Amino acid sequence: MAGKTGGRGGKKAVSRSSKAGLQFPVGRVARYLKKGKYAERVGAGAPAYLAAVLEYLCAEVLELAGNAARDNKKTRIIPRHVQLAIRNDEELSKLLGTVTIASGGVLPNIHSILLPKKSAKKEAEA
Repeated sequence: MAGKTGGRGGKKAVSRSSKAGLQFPVGRVARYLKKGKYAERVGAGAPAYLAAVLEYLCAEVLELAGNAARDNKKTRIIPRHVQLAIRNDEELSKLLGTVTIASGGVLPNIHSILLPKKSAKKEAEA
């Protein structure tokens, strides 16, 4: 039966993700863009570009969270490490400023007014 080749002439299927050199699924992003009704039509390059941007952001957050985990002498990334990574990075903090991360906690910060005065220590010693 000639119609069973799938229209590719016997060639092996190559995913759009591998063509673009990405780990994120370009086909799935394309499907979500189409089903989401963001526009009547979706170009061929749009899902690949969006998948590349998402992959870059994910890699950036994971790298910074891994560094935060290593700073805390841990081998596993937990939500606290993701929170520290995002809030300590100026651009990511601006991008995800309104986002709440479950079990993330807050940045360690003590206002300078609440700290004990250094001059009082020196006067007590003298």
